[in-house]
Amino acid sequence: MDIKITPKKLHGTVTVPPSKSVAHRMIIAAALADGVSTITNLCSSMDILATMDCMRALGAKIDFHGAGSAEGDTAVIEGIKKIPDKAVLDCHESGSTLRFLIPVACALGVETGFLGSAKLPQRPITPFTDEFPKHGVTFDFSKAPGGCTLPCSVSGKLTAGRFEIDGGLSSQFITGLMFALPLLDGDSEIILTSHLNSKPYIDITLGVLRDFGCEIMETKNGYFIKGKQRLKPFSGKVEGDYSQAAFFRVANSLGSELKILGLNENSLQGDRKIMEICDSFDKDGAPFEIDCSDIPDLVPVLTVLACFCKGTSRLTNIARLRFKESDRLSVTAECLNAMGGKVTVHEDSLEIEGVNELRGGEIEGHSDHRIPMSMAVAATRCASPLVIRGAECVKKSFPNYFDVYGQLGGEVDVL
Repeated sequence: MDIKITPKKLHGTVTVPPSKSVAHRMIIAAALADGVSTITNLCSSMDILATMDCMRALGAKIDFHGAGSAEGDTAVIEGIKKIPDKAVLDCHESGSTLRFLIPVACALGVETGFLGSAKLPQRPITPFTDEFPKHGVTFDFSKAPGGCTLPCSVSGKLTAGRFEIDGGLSSQFITGLMFALPLLDGDSEIILTSHLNSKPYIDITLGVLRDFGCEIMETKNGYFIKGKQRLKPFSGKVEGDYSQAAFFRVANSLGSELKILGLNENSLQGDRKIMEICDSFDKDGAPFEIDCSDIPDLVPVLTVLACFCKGTSRLTNIARLRFKESDRLSVTAECLNAMGGKVTVHEDSLEIEGVNELRGGEIEGHSDHRIPMSMAVAATRCASPLVIRGAECVKKSFPNYFDVYGQLGGEVDVL
């Protein structure tokens, strides 16, 4: 889908969609619990549907219904009673689904084939391939093209013990282990061999697991996980997503007038920091330097905000964004520079020189959901229309983003 956005400020009230990060975790925990859980306020994005389908393949029963209701979509999930001998899990484009469920499938002892599409087969899973063979698991990459990790298959049942994990690549590997290790017969340790990036995402995992009756202890070097834990059913509502709210909050800083609803002020989400950053920008438009190691999903829209600062801003500790749905550093810079921005890519950072306005033009969505959404915010301050090619990739996390954008006064035409 190609669209043209004619520059206009946004006005009105917007309720942000539910947190994808929280939803993934609640669905997996419910599927592993003994009993029936009900989860409300889900979003039927591609990533969330992928996780549901994968948990069904592993034996959970999931009734997903209620689209358009006041509570949002609702899933009634009966935890796995009969573990299958074999399964095929299609993770589509979801890195969270893949990295959360490789350990789960191994802990259950299911011989599992993993599939993926778009850029997912190129995203690394080395923390698992390095450690799991020491714990009874075999990986088979014989069907994967050169340089890819998918399709692959795993066999063998994961055994408890010590897992040494690089915390700098992605917190998703640690979350996956946190779902799997409590299911094993013995106690386990996760030992971090480097600084842990994106720790707020681990905090979300720990919070969800606590809700489902599972306890994990933080230690000096990582985490201790007692084995033979049984998750208990839990029913709850998925809270609003600060990473999605960021688009609307930045739009406000660029001149729109939006009332943003649906957020938990006490949320564990690291992306809650967007409120503080924008509040500071609103005072005087001063440039900023931000360590984004804990808030990587905010980088594209923060780059948009930095384009309108009075000086040069820097976003640092973001090299791992090269391994997202796109090389998110290069793509963010490419798009904004095509629109008249001044963004320079470094090995582990972006440097952004403020400009008075962006000119519009034509850009690609690069199959990366956060790129069209961020550039649509930039379009509110463009001098002329902005064409976004391949804008349909927003369905990965926020399927009706451009419908909402239009309802808030944005002018969006499908080409």
